[in-house]
Amino acid sequence: MWRRCLWRRGISSSAVGWWDHVGAAPKDPILGVTEAFLADTSPRKINLGVGAYRDDEGRPVVLQCVRGAETKLAGSQFLESLPNAVNTKLVEESVRLVYGKETDIVQERRFAGIQALSGTGACRLFAEFQRRFYPESPIYLPVPTWSNHHNIWRDAQVRVRTFRYYHPDSKGLYFGALMDDIKSAPDNSFFLLHPCAHNPTGVDPNEEQWREISPEFKVKNHFPFFDMAYQGLASGDIDTDSKAIKIFREDGHLIGCAQSFTKIMGLYGHRVGCLSILSVDENQAIAVRSQLQQIARAMYSSPPVHGSLLVSTILGDSQLKALWEEEVKAMVARIIRMRAKLRESLEKLDSPLNWEHITNQVGMFCFSGLSPEYVDHLARKFHIYMTRDGRISMAGVTTSNVDYLANAIDEVTRFGQEDSSQRRSFNAFIPHISYAN
Repeated sequence: MWRRCLWRRGISSSAVGWWDHVGAAPKDPILGVTEAFLADTSPRKINLGVGAYRDDEGRPVVLQCVRGAETKLAGSQFLESLPNAVNTKLVEESVRLVYGKETDIVQERRFAGIQALSGTGACRLFAEFQRRFYPESPIYLPVPTWSNHHNIWRDAQVRVRTFRYYHPDSKGLYFGALMDDIKSAPDNSFFLLHPCAHNPTGVDPNEEQWREISPEFKVKNHFPFFDMAYQGLASGDIDTDSKAIKIFREDGHLIGCAQSFTKIMGLYGHRVGCLSILSVDENQAIAVRSQLQQIARAMYSSPPVHGSLLVSTILGDSQLKALWEEEVKAMVARIIRMRAKLRESLEKLDSPLNWEHITNQVGMFCFSGLSPEYVDHLARKFHIYMTRDGRISMAGVTTSNVDYLANAIDEVTRFGQEDSSQRRSFNAFIPHISYAN
């Protein structure tokens, strides 16, 4: 009888059980925060997990430069634009954004570039490229880093190693250990670096430290791969935030760079990104680009056109680009104000803890030092959601919720869990980080 029912529904009995062995995948640590937030019915709830800019009312923002680009494109035949032509313009403008408009790299065609599906797609393309041409080489990722970096290189079947980066006690850069790990890594290793607004810590090397890191890469012949998702959102200045990459370029490195326009132009739904790799000459660049195109062809064939047209229009129009740069400065200024206000509110509560790192860190995120237990308590009692490593998206902090957030953080860190028998010191709650390679 059951076989007859299955047949009537168009399902062969022999096909039953094909996917019985497939279990649910673990929740993504970032996407899971948004899911929990959306399921919460409290009017006081706060989402501090999303890594996208919000205004002081907590609303997504459409930048005026984007509206201007839309107007400029209106009536044009952009839907029929040749993807290859759009791709080329986007890539050239992206490379100029990283290396400077006066760079000779574009003029001499010494780069291989391809439009990618935002920063994630750019990283995934490079990971596959690395696996094909350096199959025995691992990628070294900082501890900590954006959680998806591990997924990307793992799924490309590239071995992942780590290097020390963040010191949980100082909540700053672990510079001495970072340099030791660069020196001790095997020669010709691949390293992923965040050039600005490190995700999740908001802790960046200063210019002097970058100038020490770069020569050590030369000594070891390491390959620097920069993942730049937040250009402009660290300092408020586009050129300043690409300083690390320019230092490496001045020192003669061949560089790989993933760029995303998701956060810096408010184009989350368009997935616009770029992967570029510097080459010794034009012939090498042509060969590398052909390989990247072949990889992309099998993954997604060609990228969507409209978002890339918006980005290339903004970057290629002096007035729109100037407007965009001013809007980036305004976004950064709001985040800096919220950092100062959150720290001020915690200090006014006579918190026994040191919160200087809130204003010392830069970019979209504050790596708070809150433990997974404290994060869980904030969600249960106060309806405040963030990733369990304690990363706070500062764009989610507003004038209307910052005092509520400060009071909640003060309560959970001052008094610990509700069960007094479970209370321990704040430092004991700092997540343990393994630095083993």
